[in-house]
Amino acid sequence: MKCTILHESAGRLRVHMQCARMTLHQADVLEYYLRNVPGITEVKVYDRTQDAVMLYSTQRSAVIAALAAFSFPKAEAMELVPEHTSRALNREFEDKLALTVMRRCISKLFLPVPITTALSILRSVKYIKEGLKALWHGKLSVAVLDATAVTVSIARGDFSTAGSVMFMLRLGEILEEWTHKKSVADLAGAMSLNVDHVWLQVGDTEVLTPISDIKAGDCVIVRTGSLIPLDGKVVSGEAMVNQASMTGESMPVPKRPGSYVYAGTVAEEGECVICVDKASGGGRYDRIVHMIEESEKLKSTAEDKAARLADRLVPYTLGGTALTYLLTRNITKTLAVLMVDFSCALKLAIPIAVLSAMRESTSHHISVKGGCFLEAVSKADTIVFDKTGTLTYATPKVAQIITFGDYKEPDMLRLAACLEEHYPHSMANAVVEEAKLRGLSHEEYHSQVQYVVAHGISSMVEGKSVLIGSAHFVFEDEGCHIPEGDQEKFDNLPEAYSHLYLCIAGELAAVICVYDPLRKEARAAVKALHDCGISKVVMMTGDNRKTAEAVARQVGVDAVFAEVLPEDKAAFIREEKAKGRTVIMVGDGVNDSPALSEADAGIAISTGAAIAREIADITIASEDLFELVTLRKLSEALMIRIHRNYRFIVSFNFSLIVLGVAGILPPTTSALLHNMSTLGISLKSMTNLLPDGEKK
Repeated sequence: MKCTILHESAGRLRVHMQCARMTLHQADVLEYYLRNVPGITEVKVYDRTQDAVMLYSTQRSAVIAALAAFSFPKAEAMELVPEHTSRALNREFEDKLALTVMRRCISKLFLPVPITTALSILRSVKYIKEGLKALWHGKLSVAVLDATAVTVSIARGDFSTAGSVMFMLRLGEILEEWTHKKSVADLAGAMSLNVDHVWLQVGDTEVLTPISDIKAGDCVIVRTGSLIPLDGKVVSGEAMVNQASMTGESMPVPKRPGSYVYAGTVAEEGECVICVDKASGGGRYDRIVHMIEESEKLKSTAEDKAARLADRLVPYTLGGTALTYLLTRNITKTLAVLMVDFSCALKLAIPIAVLSAMRESTSHHISVKGGCFLEAVSKADTIVFDKTGTLTYATPKVAQIITFGDYKEPDMLRLAACLEEHYPHSMANAVVEEAKLRGLSHEEYHSQVQYVVAHGISSMVEGKSVLIGSAHFVFEDEGCHIPEGDQEKFDNLPEAYSHLYLCIAGELAAVICVYDPLRKEARAAVKALHDCGISKVVMMTGDNRKTAEAVARQVGVDAVFAEVLPEDKAAFIREEKAKGRTVIMVGDGVNDSPALSEADAGIAISTGAAIAREIADITIASEDLFELVTLRKLSEALMIRIHRNYRFIVSFNFSLIVLGVAGILPPTTSALLHNMSTLGISLKSMTNLLPDGEKK
């Protein structure tokens, strides 16, 4: 696309796009296109002037080439834009603010006094009505304060003061609504669903298909532990679906043929086929916004305290107003008290601080579902880690395949990969990846697969039962046996590895030895957590004791528990909480879900099972365990900011009241300073808590 360079300096370029008019959507398309150009670090697009400003660390020629290659109609550019951005929201409130100020200026400069008086009386109806409504319901709220101030001014015939007060109230309303909605929108955008591929049913087979290719009417398969990627109706099968992210329900809901399911919910148990009703993106964002705005359980204690304190202070403000009038008989001084209320700032600044911290966490690859979980992290003294995929890398490797009987190694790996590819877990991923590396194709030739949580997978192949999973599952639960003459080979299995046992027709066919390398930052991250005030770091795993203890020694945890079941992890957390400790659980698998749900703050690894991510209160990316340290520091900084906001709001507004009663500040100035301070502290609360790029 043609563009003109308006200004440039080292690493910075401002260009003007040669187009007749730039829509809001086109501005978003250009911005997200440039953001995805390698080497461009920051982008700002101004739709009104059709300009784009870029900061880059690559060659200038590469940036110019990217601009030349850009075109609005390109599909690949359009796909880069998320379902919702803040540009339209910002424009809406910019226009509201400009229109309000323009009306006020025109009214003051050009309209005669009788007309401005009539307008003041007309506009006052809204505020008086809201105040009377609050009183009718027995509430002494901020609306009562506003109505009283406006009514007193009009009753005195001071229509200029009444107009100024209402103008300041309107500005405050716009700015408060804008600030709150932007915080919610930024957070919702960060929490929106991100699914790349789904299992598409094509005749009697399943095909792994990009979600962007799925259309309304297509049928997709969802199994235990998997995220439901799209809205639709169940056409076959049955599943228990966790809808906590949509409805707040803690118990899973049964979904049978004819039932409707929603994108972003998770199948806890069972398997079903869904006929897609809405294509990718339909409605998920709006439901997340609703969840953030409506779910009271997500509020921190600090937010709840702010709301309750704000409501309790209103009667005191009214009492102070009455007392000032009785003592001074001065309406101006009385109004100066009435114009200052603590509740507005408390109800706005504290929640915005929490929402902003949740938004900031996304820049560190951390997704937090509610302020109460940040508060729990700040107070936590115990953290429990799963081993596989958490303290170890989420991409373990197959080290060795030991076959039994007459079975061949390639055949066993092919069969194992065919079964394991249906379930998202690091061990399963290792098997699938090894088959790919060896060039072993594994078309679907088995019957329906069944997943047993924390144990393994069962199916039928050529009329024979096939099992893959833990030793407990195949030998104790299913009664499989070791082939005659292979006992010595079995006894000499290498202990350094984790083992997956593959059985065919009740007989052990192969053992897949998986090497799960320890995360290079695991030991340093555990030490950093200790330094941040976490007094007890625990590792719990279903793996064998020798492997678990070897990992524990390398990591430096305070305690290790091996060969545990999901219910054992949850029971341990309950015991710790009963002792008065605040517990964090970090895991990635279906088997971690009970413990994640039980903890004060459950943290899931983003590459883990969907059910773990859904149940978890917080999700972190898999690349770096130091994100836990960042989370701890961010949550502590949030609590410091909240307490600092409390102190500032109380002291500043009290000072305004004192200056008003002393006759130093008139009511309109008090209102202006009060609203500006509320806006200022709200904007300050939206700034980052941690320095850019801080990880440790």
